[in-house]
Order: sequence, then structure tokens, then C-alpha cells
Amino acid sequence: MTIVNSLVNIAVFGIGGAIMVAALLGLLLVLSGSSRGIPPRLLTAFGAASIVLWVVLPALTALNEMSAGTGFWVGFAGASVVAVVMYAVNAAMLPMVARRQALVNGQAGLAGIKPTPSVLVGGLVICLAMALLVTGVMAFIS
Repeated sequence: MTIVNSLVNIAVFGIGGAIMVAALLGLLLVLSGSSRGIPPRLLTAFGAASIVLWVVLPALTALNEMSAGTGFWVGFAGASVVAVVMYAVNAAMLPMVARRQALVNGQAGLAGIKPTPSVLVGGLVICLAMALLVTGVMAFIS
């Protein structure tokens, strides 16, 4: 039963979070095509919303797992998978935003942005560290 609970948490929080991140990036794509461009405050708001989602949803996953009595490591695994799913969507969609911004602003350097393997691995390490942190906090709370 623990496996089913973990899969449900990953589906709800991971896929739901990935959809919310994709929606934020879609809005960013639409706004970047406007004639005025994107104001810096709006970019900051999008970044803050992404970070809040990226922290809160894995934390909720860990809390849900541990409140079911599965333990710290199962909560950490669930939080890690949710963080990695959201990171994968972000890493896949950000080059599209950069290309769109390059077309609007005429900056040719942005058009060829693609994440390197070292950047992707670094992001995965950050996802695991963040999942460990939020799982520890949730273990302390619950």
C-alpha cells in the first residue's frame, strides 16, 4: 500500500507541479512576444513563483508520505522525484523561452542557449539537496 500512496503523491504533486511550471513558462512565452517585452518586476515574480512551487510541492509530498507512517527515506524519495519532474519540465521549456526572447529582442546569443550536461547534473544535485532539506524540515514538523 505504501507504493501506491507514493505513486499517488508523485502523480498529484509532481505532475501537478510540472503542469503549473509549464503554465508559468507558457505565460512567460506569451508575454515575451508582446511589443513592450517583459518588465523586470514581472520576471522576478515569475521566478519567485517557480521557486515557491519547487519548494512547497516536494515539501507537501514529504509531509504526506511521512504522515502516512512510511518514514524519512520514503518521504525523501517522493520529494526527490517531485522536484526532479518539475526540474525536467523547466529544463525542457526554458530554451523555448530564450529563443522567443531572442526573436523579440534581436539578441542572437539567446537563440542557441541549451543546457549542458554539467548544468543538468548540477540541477539534479540541487534538486536532491533541496528534497533532503524539505524532508528534514517536514520530519521535524511532523
